[in-house]
Amino acid sequence: MRLNAPSRAHQSIPATRRALLTVAGALLLTGCSSSDSPGDAAAPTGKPVDGGTLRYAVTGSPATASNDPHGGLGNESDLLRFALAYDVLTVPGKDGEPKPRLAVSWKPNKAMNRWTFTLRDDAQFTDGRPVRAADVLYSLRRIADKSAENYGRLADFDMKASSADGDHTVVLATRAPMAQAAKALESVSFIVPEGTKDFSKTVPGSGPFKVRTSGAQTAVLVRNDRWWGSRPHLDRIEIQAIADPQARANAVTSGQADVAGSVSPAAVKSAGNSGGLQVVRRKGVTEYPFIMRMDTKPFDDPRVREAFRLATDRKALVDTVFLGYGQIANDLPTPYDPSYPGDLPQRVRDVAKAKELLQQAGHADGLTITLHTTTAYPGMDTAATLYARQLSEIGVKANVKVEPADTYWTAVYAKKTFYTGYYGGISFPDLARVGLLSTSPTNETAWKNKKFDTGFTRAMGTLDADRRNTLLADIQRDLWKDGGYVVWGTGDGLDLAARGVTGLPDGPGFQRMFIDQVWMAK
Repeated sequence: MRLNAPSRAHQSIPATRRALLTVAGALLLTGCSSSDSPGDAAAPTGKPVDGGTLRYAVTGSPATASNDPHGGLGNESDLLRFALAYDVLTVPGKDGEPKPRLAVSWKPNKAMNRWTFTLRDDAQFTDGRPVRAADVLYSLRRIADKSAENYGRLADFDMKASSADGDHTVVLATRAPMAQAAKALESVSFIVPEGTKDFSKTVPGSGPFKVRTSGAQTAVLVRNDRWWGSRPHLDRIEIQAIADPQARANAVTSGQADVAGSVSPAAVKSAGNSGGLQVVRRKGVTEYPFIMRMDTKPFDDPRVREAFRLATDRKALVDTVFLGYGQIANDLPTPYDPSYPGDLPQRVRDVAKAKELLQQAGHADGLTITLHTTTAYPGMDTAATLYARQLSEIGVKANVKVEPADTYWTAVYAKKTFYTGYYGGISFPDLARVGLLSTSPTNETAWKNKKFDTGFTRAMGTLDADRRNTLLADIQRDLWKDGGYVVWGTGDGLDLAARGVTGLPDGPGFQRMFIDQVWMAK
């Protein structure tokens, strides 16, 4: 899953494909106060300087470009543009709690299956129209209707039963008691005017910037002086979609861009030697798990899945792929989440046991399989190549197939039997909704477990954060034992920036898309 995502953040992505999302935390029961600084960012130094253009090279490919903020978020370049041009209801906070954006407060009914969101009364679209509850409801319903494209971002909400109450109140119904409704809406609830259908041309937004030009490779945005929030310091932001991570790094080192998102550890080390650049380090949010489809041979046999996990030399993978910017993991995909069951024994390499399990599963003469990977994120191909060598020691011939980066998340992800995945900081609840429940729209490992489903529903209906995390930890134990993941390590998300770029967000997933308060030192 590539979720930053919804996600597969998450994201990151690949929407949450990347899939790009943030560490879970307690929900504010009675709502939040309004703020003119809706996105948390790394603390700037010195007095902010107004003016200038920020050139941002970010993951993206023209082949998967989109102008529709409610469909599949295949490119981070598109997601960055949407986060600047459109308002969302809530955004991730550094403390794990959702923070206000277009919604200033929210509270549930006693059953926690109806949530009342109060909206700002001073938000305007760039064409001068006020943002109304009807616009919010229309946008959320459109997202729900496009679930096949966007990995079911709003699958937990019953949009038909939801309603607008006046111009500044929306009542959202959930399909089951849900303690984290505001968190589920973080960053992906892009609001457009009611009735908008044509996204081939620029659509009015109510975000901090407005689109001047938009193409598959480059988008140009300028400051939106109608925005309700703190006035952005930058006059202009240029977004460059570049699929290759080394090319993104080169864009900064050559002076063609000011920021490069998701670069390799090697590029960071090289930049450190040359000087003149700064590194934004997002701790432990990058993962390249190996995904095994449990509904397809040979991974329908739990002994094979366990053998593949026991064949893994985690330290070798972390040292080779992350070059000192990572740590080993233990086959659960969100070890940074507050619900992570930290008392599980660390799985260690055991070649003899792995061979024995394969023999028991009927593969005494060996096993041949294709391991799909790509170069979309730095080190994905390196990880697959090294893992294939490790598997050879237990009698598995894994043929590594490097797929094109621009089509990987549509042609390989959640379709092939064995492939390299990506996470960029998705929370466990978001991952479960998108990819682990029996009804999940993108069940990447074909994990279907009634006990897991029931336990997740119970946890999501529990308001107390500590109790909820305990319940979520319990259902992860079966996933650790029998699931379809080989999660060998986590690495730091690494961005390069030119000297003078100040205030870049340093959080995981979608949090880093909110760059409206960045400024350029003269």
